[in-house]
Amino acid sequence: MSLGQLFIIAAPSGAGKTSLVKQLLHDVKQLTVSVSHTTRAMRPGEQHGKDYFFISVEEFQELLAQGAFLEHAQVFDNYYGTTQTAVEHHLSLGSDVILEIDWQGAQQIKHFTA
Repeated sequence: MSLGQLFIIAAPSGAGKTSLVKQLLHDVKQLTVSVSHTTRAMRPGEQHGKDYFFISVEEFQELLAQGAFLEHAQVFDNYYGTTQTAVEHHLSLGSDVILEIDWQGAQQIKHFTA
């Protein structure tokens, strides 16, 4: 089995990333979205582990100190981050992975892969 590919959808908050990703997931098989961690409050209809992993600021900072994040960003007063192990897991299964992230995270990945 071959490794999956990593795709990045990056734009500022409110630019339509989520709508684009939902359509891609509907149209393209073997495609998954990596579930990020966030410190923001859960919104109505969201589910822990499906939309985000909702964690405290302290938990986020602990993961950050451990080097667990492939990318992370502070957007307004909240933190967001994608763990490297989650992405590697999906890629190792042959699934293509979309990261739906802020431009700050995209810059980190760009520097990481350069």
